[in-house]
Amino acid sequence: MTAIRKSAVRKTVVGKTVIAAGSAAVLLATAAACGTVQNLTAGQKVDQAVDRLGEQKSLAFELDLAAGSDALTALAGGAGSEEELPPEFAKLLAGLRVEVSVKSRKPLADSGEKDLVGTSVRIEGSEGVLAEYRVVGDFTYYRADMKALGEAMGMPMPTAEQLPESEKEFRKVLEGEWVKMDTSALGEAQRSESSSGGVDETAGIDAKTQQKIIDAVRGVFAREVTLSAKDGGDGTEHISAKANFRDLITGIVDKLGPLEGELPPGAELPTAKDLKDAPNKKVAVDLTLKNGDLTQVEVDLAALADAPKGTKLPLVMKFTEAGDVSAPAGATEIPGDMVPGGSPLAVGGLLGGGEF
Repeated sequence: MTAIRKSAVRKTVVGKTVIAAGSAAVLLATAAACGTVQNLTAGQKVDQAVDRLGEQKSLAFELDLAAGSDALTALAGGAGSEEELPPEFAKLLAGLRVEVSVKSRKPLADSGEKDLVGTSVRIEGSEGVLAEYRVVGDFTYYRADMKALGEAMGMPMPTAEQLPESEKEFRKVLEGEWVKMDTSALGEAQRSESSSGGVDETAGIDAKTQQKIIDAVRGVFAREVTLSAKDGGDGTEHISAKANFRDLITGIVDKLGPLEGELPPGAELPTAKDLKDAPNKKVAVDLTLKNGDLTQVEVDLAALADAPKGTKLPLVMKFTEAGDVSAPAGATEIPGDMVPGGSPLAVGGLLGGGEF
């Protein structure tokens, strides 16, 4: 399983990059509601649209990297550079799409863990599903195209026949079939792995600290973010939130500094050197509202990189109703004691997050 674990490390980097970029887009979009008096009308519209997302019982958001492999290679440093992306990996990223779905018995803003009907995360490439997991009831269901992932990462996966007898439970994973694991056992595996490394990466931020963070950055966004709105007709409106990236990040870090002791272990704030090296550029997040509902958020990540002129790397987030979050039929159960915390089956590690 060594090759699988190496692949999981590489894939975690991809997951964290995509998810972090998407989170930044949503953060800027949400914070637009904290705009200045001149921006009050557009800010209120964004605020109301975000609130309406929380009123839904079924919601999905989809992240797309709308760029070709050549653009991604250029952003990474270009062909022949030390940071050049392998062609197969660039192709994988160019076709990458991540969809997160959640269904609840209550409005999502009021939902707790026990209210959730099911959640799912699906990662697709240009040729189909690369990995997917669903959390339904007491079980987490997982499948992956390990051959495609191995080829893209430059780490060919072993075949099911090559697995030793002691790891025969994982054959279904290599064959791309659905498997299932007790969710509580998965959580325990993650906590055990984190504690053995000295850092509990599964620790979250409690509601009180979250509110402190929101209050701390509210003034920064009000000062740094500028909003503009344009009517697209037929109930569609486009709102652009613009800010200087370095000024925005520096202001946020200054405000969060006093709260650093309340953040989870490993959540280190950028250093002064990091801030000095941050792009001193304007970045714009474009939001699309349809009849008052937030339907799309888009940001060009190329604006934050030293990319050749004309290079575009749009990251697009679309909001829709949740897709299928039901339990797949015929899934093979893997005992919890067979799932090491560092394994790709510890789904949070695979996708770059904690427990869902």
